[in-house]
Formats: sequence, structure tokens, C-alpha cells
Amino acid sequence: MSSGRLIAPEPGNVIYCAGVTADFRSRAIDTVEAHVSHVAGVLRWLRPQSFLYLSSTRLYGNSGAGVETAPIAVRPEDPDQLYNATKLAGEALCLAQKQASVRVARLSNVYGPDMDSAAKPREDFLAAIVREAVTERKVTLRTALHSEKDYVDVEDVARALERIALNGRYRVYNVASGRNVTHAALIAALAEITGCETGVALGAKAVAYPPIATGRIAAEFTAKDPWRPASVIERLPDLVRALRAGQRQPVWGLAS
Repeated sequence: MSSGRLIAPEPGNVIYCAGVTADFRSRAIDTVEAHVSHVAGVLRWLRPQSFLYLSSTRLYGNSGAGVETAPIAVRPEDPDQLYNATKLAGEALCLAQKQASVRVARLSNVYGPDMDSAAKPREDFLAAIVREAVTERKVTLRTALHSEKDYVDVEDVARALERIALNGRYRVYNVASGRNVTHAALIAALAEITGCETGVALGAKAVAYPPIATGRIAAEFTAKDPWRPASVIERLPDLVRALRAGQRQPVWGLAS
């Protein structure tokens, strides 16, 4: 992009999905490039009708409130905060643009069937415990039972992103179910579905995110077509069946 040679200077509606997730700690430079540098190139050289940057509700981990307007805190001395810091920088770059059609969607933990069944399974929490339950018949948590997160189905995410990109009234949206689910509830459901054994590692620490506000995204839908994301507990049997059939793997979550 540095040459300024453009194939499609006005590409229509762009959703920027590039990112580094579970392995960001070992790919620091790639993470900065994906979350910030490449975004700068796109915004410099292209003039899309709309531009939607995919960020993460992981940003709320230090804030105590999962609302789009909440102040976001990062600790740059903590290697685990690199993901948050780069996503925050990407958001700031997008929101510094004058065009109101440049927006941000903060996704919670996205799950669903991976369309590339040959890909190496990604090491996010939900994918790992489903895989362990099915293939090893035993799930050992390394985080406490009362840990909790928000999970959202990839099909619901796709519906939301289309609404935001084409008609979004705000610059920043949470895309989440709005309901936290505990690790205890997840492994209890997996045990019932698969018959697997469950346990918790010694010294397991709690990992909890605040409930994610979904008022803005819900307002983009209508009473006839409401924002009612699928329940991850109710979707677990589908993920287990797909994995057993050897067809697909549970996908990673951006905020996991």
C-alpha cells in the first residue's frame, strides 16, 4: 500500500477482520501490524462507503463495566495486555476519522463450526474444553469454576455486522449475547452431553469479565426481527456432534 497503487480505491462496505488472537504473545510484531499498521494503510489509501473494524470485548477486562462508553484501561508492562493495547490503538485510529461510517464492533467470545476442518485447532477456552470432552473424555479446568464470560454464535455475529456496516447509528458497538456463562455451567453441560469426567487444576484462578451491554446492537433490530443470540449451552450439542463427526472444529473467540 505504500506505493499508493490502488486496485479498488472505493471498495464499498469493508469489514476489517484481520487479527492475531490466541498466539498474540509469541507474535508481537504481527499483532501490531494486523491491529494497527494495516488498518492505517487501508484508511490512508481507500475510501470505502463504510469501514467496520472488528475489536474485542476483552478490552473491558480492567474496566469493570462492559458498556461502549466506559473508559478503557491497559497496563503496557503486562505482556498479556498487548492484545488489548493494539486493539485499542486500532479503535482510536478508526474513531479519529471524520467519516461517521468508520465504526468499531467489539466482539465477545465467538463460537461456531470452523469452516476449515483441516486447520489446526485453535487454543481458545471453549474450543479446548469441547475437544477435551470429546477426544479425551476428561476436562480439566485451569481456571476456577466461577470464572465467567459472554459467548456469541458466529451466525448472530454475521447478522449484527451487516446491520452495523450498512446502517449503524453509533461509532462503537458491542456484539455479544449480553449473558455471562460460568465455566461450571459449561463443563456440567459437556459432562451431561459426552459423559466426560471433569476437574479443576490446583491453584486455578478466576477469570471474569463484566456483563456486556447490548442495548446499542439490539436497537438496530426490530420487534419482528429481534436481537436474540443463541445460548452457548443450547448450542453445545451441535458443536459436540460436529466434532465427533470429524467435520469441523469449534472456532476461537476474539475475546477469549
